[in-house]
Amino acid sequence: MQDELQALANNNTWVLTDLPPGKTAISCRWVYKVKHHSDGSIERFKARLVAKGYNQLKGLDFLDTFAPVAKLTTLRMLLALATSQHWIIKQLDVNNAFLHGGLHEEVYMKLPPGFHSPHPSKVCKLQCSLYGLKQAGRQWYAKLSSFLLSNNYTCSSADHSLFLNHTNQSLTVILVYVDDVMLMGNNAQEITRITTLLHSHFRIKNLGDLTYFLGFEIARNSTGLHLSQRKYTLDLLHETCMLNSAPTPTPMAQTSRLQPDGHLLDDNAASSFRRLIGRLIYLTNTRPDIAFAVNNLINKFVSAPTTSHQQVAHRILCYLKGTPGQGLFFHTNTYLHLKAYSDSDWASCPSTRKSVTGFSIYLGHSLKSWKSKKQQTISRSSSEAEYRALASTACEIQWLTYILEDFKLPFTLPATLYCDNHSAIQIASNQVYHERTKHIEIDCHLIREKINHGLIKLLPISSSSQATDIFTKPLPSQTFHIHHSKLGMKNIYSPLEGG
Repeated sequence: MQDELQALANNNTWVLTDLPPGKTAISCRWVYKVKHHSDGSIERFKARLVAKGYNQLKGLDFLDTFAPVAKLTTLRMLLALATSQHWIIKQLDVNNAFLHGGLHEEVYMKLPPGFHSPHPSKVCKLQCSLYGLKQAGRQWYAKLSSFLLSNNYTCSSADHSLFLNHTNQSLTVILVYVDDVMLMGNNAQEITRITTLLHSHFRIKNLGDLTYFLGFEIARNSTGLHLSQRKYTLDLLHETCMLNSAPTPTPMAQTSRLQPDGHLLDDNAASSFRRLIGRLIYLTNTRPDIAFAVNNLINKFVSAPTTSHQQVAHRILCYLKGTPGQGLFFHTNTYLHLKAYSDSDWASCPSTRKSVTGFSIYLGHSLKSWKSKKQQTISRSSSEAEYRALASTACEIQWLTYILEDFKLPFTLPATLYCDNHSAIQIASNQVYHERTKHIEIDCHLIREKINHGLIKLLPISSSSQATDIFTKPLPSQTFHIHHSKLGMKNIYSPLEGG
């Protein structure tokens, strides 16, 4: 707490003054946290003074609040490119990041608990943003981005948390996620220079080579890079008392068709269920094998979960128990070419009869982006459902292409897109099925435009080889593991002993 107060004083975060008439001072509180290393050992004890921003009034204490953070698909793309191009990867942390942001509004705060002042009747007039303020994240991003832009970095139009610096044959990349910064590139001198500049302005903590970032564990050697959430998974199993459970071969039973049956959970159990689903959503960033099972619970039953839905969530945990260290593997020797698989399960929802869109996109041999999501509208045929899935995949391929173009690296076009529905391929390639397609929204015909412009080459594939089935339906154990092997996942840890 003393260190935090000293940092606030050094940064001139506030000045003591009398509260002007008509103004209201918001409260603040201390928040304590124990920081851990990736192996679970204690790193340090942390105290943070946080303003109670929920007492702020819009239009008076704040205006805009949005602040961009890095997309996790961008993170996976960066790690894959850094692995294939043999770039240096460093991690930085900004001390008291939000304190560096300025304030455009007059915000007054009560004296912090434990802060001794000779004038206890005065209040703090904030000169810098403070943790907890609604505009704090926005002000910090504005400060950092303006600094990077002034030092010859450009902001990516595809992801506004991505900054790049191109000079001759040199490339340096900065990815920002609030106060966590990932720095990579092929020029060690530029990495050292920008690190020194950041430290002189923001007091940067250099954490060395990237090993643990946003809960992701990174292990790198000469063959490639492994990205997993092993500690996150084990903590989740420990908190839900599932460490002693028997592992299951699949995250969801093949015969499972979730219905609003069973007894409704009470408020405490329902709250725990929603918290569990939220944590499982974050786990899908390195575990695409549970994406369909988690999405199936999200779409229908978060608002009113029952005991049967809780059992499905517990089965996912039992599946994770068998392979907590499973993660994505990015190969060193890979080629820069996008390859995608698109699929749909027509009218699979028994209550709404909506279809499920699934796609998986690879850069070389490494999986970069995937989706399992229920479609917004009801499709009249399997061809229409597949066509909508193709449109969603085309949008993701276009966005990934923009990311690759920012790096100015040579990559192969067109991207290859595989679909197992010949009728959908014909609709996308030709403009003759007017009677069948006139009710489909215009935006779905985006796939035709991308094919004509040479961005995508659409090819057929047999249903038995369709790798995206794992994102659209529950599969039997043998089929599940066949498709699982195509996701490029590895477990570099020894298995848990068990029972």
